[in-house]
Amino acid sequence: MAPDYTPRGSRARCVFCAVVAGAAPAHEVLRTDRVVGFLDRNPLFHGHVLLVPVVHVQTHDEIPADLATDWLAASQALQRAVEQATGADGALLIVNNVVSQSVPHVHQHVIPRHRDDGLSRWLGPRRRYRDDAHAAATAAAVRAALTLR
Repeated sequence: MAPDYTPRGSRARCVFCAVVAGAAPAHEVLRTDRVVGFLDRNPLFHGHVLLVPVVHVQTHDEIPADLATDWLAASQALQRAVEQATGADGALLIVNNVVSQSVPHVHQHVIPRHRDDGLSRWLGPRRRYRDDAHAAATAAAVRAALTLR
């Protein structure tokens, strides 16, 4: 059984690169020269689509800046299409980074959601900050680590 993550810098075989190259089967819903969208082989709900860049990058922070506009446009178009095609009330958009990333190629999940689909607690239990000082210290740590490129 495959782990539910691939470490940063993984050299694991990339099935998404094979999909992009046409060497692995996939039910494609979108293909441009920059991105490919296809149905997830193990969907949370029918209509669950994965969006991948054509270029191999493992994590979200490695997505080239010049791809951002195409990535966002494709993501928005897929979100609207998945909702319309499945009659969904909305969509859940997720990009896992290392943890829960079972394929070492950045990908966005576009998952149709219905108000009564049972996923209200799907992302697990929430963890409150101990107090306002704890929240302020956490915010300060994030600000200190933040670098805009």
